[in-house]
Amino acid sequence: MPEELAKAYDPTAIEDRWAAYWVDEKLFDAPPAEKLAGSTPFTILLPPPNVTGRLHMGHMLNQTEMDILSRWHRMLGDPTLWLPGTDHAGIATQMMVEKQLIAEGTHRKTLGREAFVDRVWQWKQHYGGAILEQMKRLGASVDWSREYFTMDENLSIAVKEAFVRLYEQGLIYRGNYIVNWDPIQQTAVSDLEVTHEERVGKIYHVRYPLADGSGSIVIATTRPETMLGDVAVVVNPADERYLALQGKLLRLPLSAVNGQPEREIPILADNWANPEFGTGAVKVTPAHDPNDYEIGQRHNLPQITIMDETAKIDLPGSPYHGMDRYAAREKIVEDLRELGLLVDVKDHNMAIGLSQRSGAVVEPRLSTQWFVAVSKKPNHGGPTLAESAIAAVKADENGKKAIRFTPEMYEKTYLEWMTNIHDWCISRQLWWGHRIPAWHCGTCKEVNVARETPKACAKCGSTELTQETDVLDTWFSSGLLPVSVFGWPTKDGNPTADMTAFYPTSLLLTGFDILFFWVARMIMLGCHFMLEVPEANGAKRELKNAVPFREVYIHALVRDADRQKMSKTKGNVIDPIEIVEKYGTDAVRFTLASMASPGTDIAFSEARTEGYRAFANKIWNAARLVFMNVGRAAEAGIHIDPHSLANSLGPEETAPLEARWIVSRLNRTAEEVNQALSNYRFHEAANLVYQFFWGDFCDWYLEIVKLRLDFSEGADRQAAKAALGTQLSTFEAALRLLSPFMPFLTEELWHALYEGRPPAHSIALSRYPQALDEALDSSVEQEMITLQTLIVSVRASRKDLAVEERAQVPLRVACNAEIRARIEPNAQIVERLARVSGIEFPETKLEGSGIRSTPEFDVQVVYEKKIDPAVECERLKKELARLEKEHENGQRQLGNEAFMAKAPAHVVDGLRKRFAEVTGLLEKTRAALAELAC
Repeated sequence: MPEELAKAYDPTAIEDRWAAYWVDEKLFDAPPAEKLAGSTPFTILLPPPNVTGRLHMGHMLNQTEMDILSRWHRMLGDPTLWLPGTDHAGIATQMMVEKQLIAEGTHRKTLGREAFVDRVWQWKQHYGGAILEQMKRLGASVDWSREYFTMDENLSIAVKEAFVRLYEQGLIYRGNYIVNWDPIQQTAVSDLEVTHEERVGKIYHVRYPLADGSGSIVIATTRPETMLGDVAVVVNPADERYLALQGKLLRLPLSAVNGQPEREIPILADNWANPEFGTGAVKVTPAHDPNDYEIGQRHNLPQITIMDETAKIDLPGSPYHGMDRYAAREKIVEDLRELGLLVDVKDHNMAIGLSQRSGAVVEPRLSTQWFVAVSKKPNHGGPTLAESAIAAVKADENGKKAIRFTPEMYEKTYLEWMTNIHDWCISRQLWWGHRIPAWHCGTCKEVNVARETPKACAKCGSTELTQETDVLDTWFSSGLLPVSVFGWPTKDGNPTADMTAFYPTSLLLTGFDILFFWVARMIMLGCHFMLEVPEANGAKRELKNAVPFREVYIHALVRDADRQKMSKTKGNVIDPIEIVEKYGTDAVRFTLASMASPGTDIAFSEARTEGYRAFANKIWNAARLVFMNVGRAAEAGIHIDPHSLANSLGPEETAPLEARWIVSRLNRTAEEVNQALSNYRFHEAANLVYQFFWGDFCDWYLEIVKLRLDFSEGADRQAAKAALGTQLSTFEAALRLLSPFMPFLTEELWHALYEGRPPAHSIALSRYPQALDEALDSSVEQEMITLQTLIVSVRASRKDLAVEERAQVPLRVACNAEIRARIEPNAQIVERLARVSGIEFPETKLEGSGIRSTPEFDVQVVYEKKIDPAVECERLKKELARLEKEHENGQRQLGNEAFMAKAPAHVVDGLRKRFAEVTGLLEKTRAALAELAC
């Protein structure tokens, strides 16, 4: 007899216990690679959350979808590896520790680099990885034995090897370029790490006098403080206003330093100057603007850096030296006004770049940085990084793609970005991260890039070597994860057992926000390095086997109930842990899954979660009923071993309708859920399971089967045992069907069903239901639909007629012989569920009130209480209005030639069939209204 369940479903009473059990028993550890020869495992890499992170709704959605797929594949029998880890998160982690130091009254520069890095490691050991603990609590079915950290020794070796190889191949270089500079973090940040915000600023028109005193030229600028670094003014060569001024010199206002006269700068012709914008004359500051930098390169202009790393003016001898950039702006504008050189100031809308991490306004700054050349061929030949990454996503001559995107629209976005990609700045001016493996010679200034610390300069032999102080962009190390976690690089260059078994991974499931940060870089680096690694048999690796993953699924964004993006500023951020504590993990998971339609954002609703908490409660109560039936049978001496029921084909053809129907519906649902999950249509899969469990099984089957479960003396106990067997086997299979979506609830009930002696350590290791053709029966399902429609119609009529709840009423059904043949043998079902005392099938048309019509039959509840003609007229009028609207819509669709030409045949057939049904119902409803003289 199954274990007794508590009366009320309480997720808090079961979730912690099963979460700990799964981890302690190591149930989700992947099989050893050596045992996977010839098999195709399902492998998925967790987008590594920052070591500083806490779970938010985006994580919850991402991990719910990954967990559903991992559990599903595992239950399909696929060797499954879901690999977890955390990212060292250079800027975010350094910020966290620096805040602690400031609170303690000190600073990282006071500690020194080595002591500061030690402090960060201490912080990581004490506070880091909290998000992984949250994942364990929420039951993520990852292989915890493979957990990694992006600064683990083996991953650090891979990062160093990748840098050195790319450098040796001519794909990493060092140079002075304009970068986005974060003056708070005092490091370069990539374009992708900059968000843009529309603000109203000012545009200043400033007069620059000609050096010979013959006149002046007016320039327009939004950043007057940068004029201290101006080296030229450019005008369009076709701008007739300035033809006579080209080649002349200007006196740069306010540029005097240490009592020296103001600098003189030339007026040059350059097509960058737009005659339609501002005054058509553009000041050029190559060290503080990317466009000006390009102009400076074209005209061989000097580069004057006027700000330090904190965005303060750095011009000793200048009256603005040491001033913050915005204070300097105010002072410069004031001084220009006093000199009579400020011509005009106007409001101006502009997009301001903000550093994602610190929120600082980024400063374009000339800086020496390390870059990866993404569009340059390696010196040993072969494709560029960008070319391989583009080829991996584009269809080949056979129409096949090495990587498939879902939704497909992201493929176009990815290809557009890759086609216009710029070189990647990979250096960061931080202390926490993978330090760049380069040493600068103090004697000859040579840069030595090496895998190990060199003993002497490779060029001059000097031992005066200093390691590069910069660290690598976090995305450089995380971009290598698909190869580094499986043992790349190897000493002999051959693949490890893990590479052979698990690479390429099956799927990357992630958000759009890191499509270019992470996804594109994994594709670039994975293709580049794995093309150098032969297959296990020594054959040259093809691109399709060099990609880091076969598919990319981009999940939706979770918004609030009003479809607003969540933000701390708006105060609408939903904490998933709070929601989990309130409703249980399973309810939150099911909410997210049921709304996760590809390409559509999720409007998270707590009311929806409450509804799925009720769904879990419904299943719990269903289990109590099923277990009670088993107990009743046992008291009558009837025992059924649940181990004998799993994966059974179901009842014989002679079994009652409901038995054949529920088994067919179970198999039909299994077929559709498996198809939906294979296409990442989580919402369809979840809703199919919901409709089966709550609708088919609980609302219909459990009520009907009560007719058969009679274990008393003199009853047909054999029939009762068969009915109980079908009930048990269907319930057990339904638990397995639901398991990937609600793992805690199903684990608890599954173990209880097997009295603590289940056929596997976990329901997650049992077999996922698969549709059996011989168990599918469309005619049985249609027969049950007829009965359900009849019962629902009778219930509605009883309500309209105000029939007492317990009253048994006669029924008249007007229908053809085929429909009668469906209803009559199953009259007992209708009588029980609709509280009917008998069913009559008159051969003449039904007359009187209380008649309801469907495409298959007309039904009349016979009740002595007189119906209110006015109420019946009102009901029929509403019904008529509804049918007329549906009829009009159907007519419009069927008359749309473009739609009819494109729509699938089964859709068109369905529309035509329904249009015919509605036409018939319209006639019946109008006739009923006429009879009542409404």
